[in-house]
Order: sequence, then C-alpha cells, then structure tokens
Amino acid sequence: MTNFLKLEQIPRHHRDEVAELAMRYGVPRHHHAVLADGAFDPLTKNDRIGEVGMVVRRRDGGILVARKTYYPPAVFRLLTGGVAPAERIIAALEREVAEETSLTVQISRFLSVITYEAPYPTPRRFVSYVFLLDEVGGTLQVADPEEQVAEMRTVLPAELPLLAARLRQLPDCDDPAINGNWSSWGQFRAVMHEEVSALLEAA
Repeated sequence: MTNFLKLEQIPRHHRDEVAELAMRYGVPRHHHAVLADGAFDPLTKNDRIGEVGMVVRRRDGGILVARKTYYPPAVFRLLTGGVAPAERIIAALEREVAEETSLTVQISRFLSVITYEAPYPTPRRFVSYVFLLDEVGGTLQVADPEEQVAEMRTVLPAELPLLAARLRQLPDCDDPAINGNWSSWGQFRAVMHEEVSALLEAA
C-alpha cells in the first residue's frame, strides 16, 4: 500500500523530525509492507528501531549499490544503515554515509518512508527513511571494515527492478550470517528497490 505519509504510522519520537525534513527536502511518499516473516536481521536487532536508506547518485547519474562478503552470489542492494533507538534520523544518515562511502553528499530529496509489519514469529515493526543523495566530493571507500562490504558498483535507475527481482528470488534457506532465512530477507530488501525505482521513474 502506497500513499502520502501519515505521521502517526512512524515512531513517536521521530514525527517532529520527519515533519522538519519533509519541509526541507520534500514530503516523502509512504509505503507500508506486510512481511510473512520477520525473523532475520535487521528486524531482530535490538540496537535499532529502523534504518536510513541511502540512494547515492554519483556524478555520472548512476546509483551506488553494494554487496557484502556473506551475500549470495550476484546480490547487490542499495545502501542502508541503522537508526539507534534514541538517535535522530539526520545524525544516522550523516554517520552511515561517512562510514559506508566516505563521500561528501547533499540531500536532494526525502524520497520515502517505508513501514514494515511482520506478524510472524512475533509481531515486529520496522521503518526505513529513504533519501536521494547527490555526490559532491570525496573518494569512494568504506571507512568501517565491520560493514563487510565486498564490492560496490553503480547501476542505472532502470536497473533497480532487476536488483529487486534477484532479491525476491533468493533461496529458502537459513543462514546465521543474517540470523534468519534468505528468502524472507530478500522479500524485505526488495521493497525499497521497488519503491525507489517507482519514485525515480516518476520524477
């Protein structure tokens, strides 16, 4: 379900900040996704209540994507980073961009707020705050080795549905690397790619 954002659907302590960010960078579209299974990272992590989605647009117009060392072959995805329970969204965004890219960027647009609901095995909620970021300087490199990034590349916006399709086709198997099932994780991760693709196409 996609519509314009209703602030009551996001964590209470983020509502004022989301309203401020919407005034500065545009009102984000809201997408709510119901997941069949929420038993995987990052939904099971206690150190975050959500994440920032970083749609980094490089100077050639390509969108930055990455794969981690433990991902299945050929799986790349948009960059994300956790938002701690008491952390401001903008602080998490600035930190994660620095850790994962070392680039200087400017916020072009507040694209989307994606809320997730997973009733199984126990009810879970999660939120992704997604921003379009334009590269303005720096040298691309991962500053935090704990991110376990194996490779980065750029894709055209039109390729995002292909990335989403690969995520939705991941095998139904458990892996301790994500504390859960790859198929369930892939269904979750595909949502942001589909949402960003639709928004960039409409721009």
